[in-house]
This record gives sequence, C-alpha cells and structure tokens, in this order.
Amino acid sequence: MTEVLFYHLTESTLEEALPGLLEKSVQRGWRAVVQTGTEERRDALDAHLWTFRDDSFLAHGTDREPHAAEQPVLLTTEAENGNDAEIRFIVDGATPPDVATYERAVFMFDGHDAAQLEAAREHWKAMKAGGHAVTYWQQTPERRWERKA
Repeated sequence: MTEVLFYHLTESTLEEALPGLLEKSVQRGWRAVVQTGTEERRDALDAHLWTFRDDSFLAHGTDREPHAAEQPVLLTTEAENGNDAEIRFIVDGATPPDVATYERAVFMFDGHDAAQLEAAREHWKAMKAGGHAVTYWQQTPERRWERKA
C-alpha cells in the first residue's frame, strides 16, 4: 500500500516548498520523480532547482535528457517512472498515474487556486477509495507542515 500525502500550500509557493522535500527524499536514499502539468512548468522547475539556494546542490534532470534514468530526481510531464523512483511528486494539477508502485506519492497543490483545490479533493477521494494510506498536511503561518487529517 502506497503512503499518499497531500500538501496544501497556503504560505509559500511550490518553488519555495518543493526543493526541501526533494532534498529530504534524496537524503533517505530515495529516487524521486516530479510530475508537472506542462513542459513549461517542468523546464521552469528545472532551472529553479539549480539556483534555489546558494549553498545547495540538488542533482536532477528532465525526461528530455539522454541520461534521465540515472537521475536521483527526475522532472517529467509523463506518467512513466523514468528513474525507478520510490517517491512521486504530483504538482500543478498534473494527472497522476497509478501510484501503487511507489512507496510514497505526494500531491502538492496551491491553496489559492480553485482548480487545484478541486482536483486535490477528487484525488483524495480516489486515493482513499483505492485503499492507500492518505494524510493531509497544511502549512502553518510559519511555513511548517501540520497534519490535519
């Protein structure tokens, strides 16, 4: 059974929250795949992950590169698990693949975007109905994650 987490962004942007979660995943020894809704968003995240912090390096690549399968963090718009990741991040309202092959799936959604909120509600229902262990996390004003359900 896959552990499925829903992260409700209310105080920060995806660009602010995602790098730290990816770093923690890599520190656990997991490969991660980040699925975006568009190629433009994938490419913007790719550029951002190289520069998000001066004192950090987060090795990653995109699905359009020849050595994508070797990347510890892979950015994609596709449903495939191109780097044999243990954790999948689904962002920007991307349509999730079957998450049963992952140890963890993370839906990150913008709490100020009505379409993303509605999609997250639908995905929550589907994940619960699929028998996954589902939790809901919301940001506090201090930008920490607090479990709500």
